[in-house]
Amino acid sequence: MTTPSQQQTDLISPSTRRHLQEYFVGTSLRVIEAAFEDAGVKRDEDFPATDGSVRRNLVRQYYATMNFADIGDVRKFLRIYAEALDDLAKSRVAFNADDIDRTTSRMIESIQRDGFELKNGKLVPIGGVAAATSLKEVASKIDAPYLHQQIERIEEQADIDPRLAIGTSKELVETVCKAILADRGIATDRKWELMDLVKRTREELKLVPDAVPDSAKAADTIRKLLSNLATITQSLAELRNSYGIGMVPTDVPPGYRLGTRDSPPAPPAS
Repeated sequence: MTTPSQQQTDLISPSTRRHLQEYFVGTSLRVIEAAFEDAGVKRDEDFPATDGSVRRNLVRQYYATMNFADIGDVRKFLRIYAEALDDLAKSRVAFNADDIDRTTSRMIESIQRDGFELKNGKLVPIGGVAAATSLKEVASKIDAPYLHQQIERIEEQADIDPRLAIGTSKELVETVCKAILADRGIATDRKWELMDLVKRTREELKLVPDAVPDSAKAADTIRKLLSNLATITQSLAELRNSYGIGMVPTDVPPGYRLGTRDSPPAPPAS
């Protein structure tokens, strides 16, 4: 149960919670239980009933165990809410489309006021990492599921849990470098820091200032851009050390090749 002090920092408003509750009034007890339990939400069976609706009281029993100022519980709520919106969209064929559209519109407007929007079936912070979407498309094209998972984590947590997003960004760069080097048959040293990995990868790809001949058009500008790549990486490493959350290191397995399904498994979040 949230306290008055927690309500000041709640990420999900009471209005949005009521909208989800009212959606569940039109479902069954089994659907409510499955939605919350599948998301990992426990139920407070001793939470007192406040009205005659069994379904509303059941939802409140689940809400009673959630802290809407806690990032972990907010993720669970967003998952349940997104699934409810998906169910409404599928129900338009069998039920009154106008009523469903009004319910959907109210739910979407409410969650947007809380700072979240629906993208690809998931609720994510409004104005999330735009560049991550493009990166995710690239990861899908080269069939790199682990990269895809890292990018999704960054995309989802940029505003909700910046420390996790920063830590995952560093891991993403490491994964890309290790995958490129492994693809070219180059061994990496476990003792290498991020900058060592990036430096070796840049050398292999000839993305270092010294590799640009003086005769090249706009040589100085190209060298400056390449130098900035190193600066960005260094800044990311420093930011990770100050604010980020570390992930479990994962080595690219022997024989790994980009564009295969042999990507390493995603490590658990800290």
